[in-house]
Amino acid sequence: MIINSLHITNFKNHSEKSFEFSPQINCFVGNNGAGKTNILDALHYLSVGKSFLGNSDLNNIKSGKMEDGSRKLEDGTLNSEDFFTIEGEIFDGEKENIIKIQQPKDSKKIIKKNDKTYDRMADHIGFLPSVMISPYDSNLISDSGESRRKFLDAMISQTDSDYLFNLIQYGKTVQQRNALLKYFAKNRTFDKDSLEIYNDPISNFGTKIFEKRKDFVEKLNPIIQHYYEIISGGKENVSVIYESHLSEGFNSAQPNHFFKELLQNSIEKDRALTYTSKGVHKDDLLFEMNGNLIKKIGSQGQQKSFLISLKLAQINRIKELTGKSPILLLDDIFDKLDDTRVSQLIELMNKENFGQMFISDTHKERTESVVKRISEESRIFEI
Repeated sequence: MIINSLHITNFKNHSEKSFEFSPQINCFVGNNGAGKTNILDALHYLSVGKSFLGNSDLNNIKSGKMEDGSRKLEDGTLNSEDFFTIEGEIFDGEKENIIKIQQPKDSKKIIKKNDKTYDRMADHIGFLPSVMISPYDSNLISDSGESRRKFLDAMISQTDSDYLFNLIQYGKTVQQRNALLKYFAKNRTFDKDSLEIYNDPISNFGTKIFEKRKDFVEKLNPIIQHYYEIISGGKENVSVIYESHLSEGFNSAQPNHFFKELLQNSIEKDRALTYTSKGVHKDDLLFEMNGNLIKKIGSQGQQKSFLISLKLAQINRIKELTGKSPILLLDDIFDKLDDTRVSQLIELMNKENFGQMFISDTHKERTESVVKRISEESRIFEI
């Protein structure tokens, strides 16, 4: 997959910008606050239809100055433009495709491929897979299980549309069960039969999610170890452990049976908590080094090497499962890694034909010296 060009209008701090890209390495250089990361975010939008920074779509519409020079309205809210647009021309190996994303201020987001609007956002996921390496990756180690679950889900969803469907349906059904538990508590009533209606769909969708996550993580581990040894030169054993309530008693001969039991046995606890306490929505990933949590025993350098190995393994799996090379978005990696390690990383990605790269950096000379040595096809854009 190659992004040939990008055009953005009223996106974040950019009024209007256009780029024609190299099929290999592209760099955005400029001072802090110039909007380099915002351009990477626009490319991320083309891939999955949302910001990698977690901002709401409406917050990404450029704020505009009024005639008096101020940006705030009388009620204190920011004055903004009426919409943002992101448009990219993407070559899929056979033909050019136009992906256009428009977010009006007063209506819902529209995503089009070749002028045809997607009925569901989920239908677009996987067309243009992407992998982001950014300073925020360290949060995967330090944050709660929710951020690691989201990372795993995003990774698998780009390779498997059935998984994404099961995930969406599971989430909706758990929400409905939780709403019923809250209704019971509020009205001091209880109907066990009504609650048990949700057992079948939750266990059905949830078991499929569990099996896919388990298989995906198992196949990811040797690849993580391989890249960790290359990047760090270290002898440590690193691994990702998939932790789930279903691991304790899952039986592939009766796949849904154990999940139904879990739901049945936790009814009283769930009534007291007013939410569903057991299930794959509580899964976690443990990042380990030599059998211990990496956040407890790993140095900063070891943690960085592990996270990059994890992302490289993600690229490898996406390529293997979809036959597509994901676009690679590398945000401010020079500030988090030493120049030698960055050079080694980019060289490795280029050598293994991982895909088209987009890099942001504050120092033009530093970027130029690294990328020009690796690829004559590189382009540098000053922001």
